[in-house]
Amino acid sequence: MINTSTKKLTKAEFWAISDATDRTYELIDGIAVEKMSPKYFHSRSTGTIFTVLTAWGNSFGRVGIEWAVDLSDDFTPVPDLLYVSFDRLPFTWQENAACPVAPELVVEIISPGQTFGQMAQKASSYLTGGVLRVWIVDPSVQSLTVFYPDAAPITYMGAQIVTDSIFSDLAIVTSQLFG
Repeated sequence: MINTSTKKLTKAEFWAISDATDRTYELIDGIAVEKMSPKYFHSRSTGTIFTVLTAWGNSFGRVGIEWAVDLSDDFTPVPDLLYVSFDRLPFTWQENAACPVAPELVVEIISPGQTFGQMAQKASSYLTGGVLRVWIVDPSVQSLTVFYPDAAPITYMGAQIVTDSIFSDLAIVTSQLFG
């Protein structure tokens, strides 16, 4: 069972709850919501995407797995993966803390019990918080949908190649994420 707080929390109250347990919580609309425990396909997709993003972007920025992001007083999500450039978060930043800036990219992988619609709503919140791209990965249909702040989402499947002008030289064949 996923535990959820019943009242809106301040950021300090949220961090007190989150820091006092070994469970992972997100602050969604001011409510502490426990994250689901990933299953095999989710874990495998996370590993593959982490490997691809790290190989591409390690000299440009940081790639994190399950790294909390402080986007507003009532929204501190914990995306499955994120990429934040050294332009947004300098190389010299070395704290054991939530990401203090909106990353360029967050990746959410749909787990059993979650719907694409729920993830699309979360993508909208990320974009409102200043994230430039949100990838929603659906292992069950082997798709990757890219959400933009200023354009309609695009879904990629099979041999389609994902590229993006803000991620120079990054090209991902969608099917490779599910191999």
